[in-house]
Amino acid sequence: MKMRAKIVCAYESDSTSRAIAAALRPDNLQVPKGIQITTVARGKQVITRVEMDGRIETLLATLEDLLSCTSTAESVL
Repeated sequence: MKMRAKIVCAYESDSTSRAIAAALRPDNLQVPKGIQITTVARGKQVITRVEMDGRIETLLATLEDLLSCTSTAESVL
């Protein structure tokens, strides 16, 4: 089944959103076949889009991992 998800996180400054997006980009490069992840900083927001063809459990696990990595990046700043 083809699925899409979009996560938008808002921050206090453009520089924070750029730092968070940069921290997440390496995770977007090594994804299983059939999954596409893009993360961009737009102003004070970080927008991540996930597209995949597969099982809902895989999508949920991917989103959970992404949010965990986001939380880690936030705690470092």
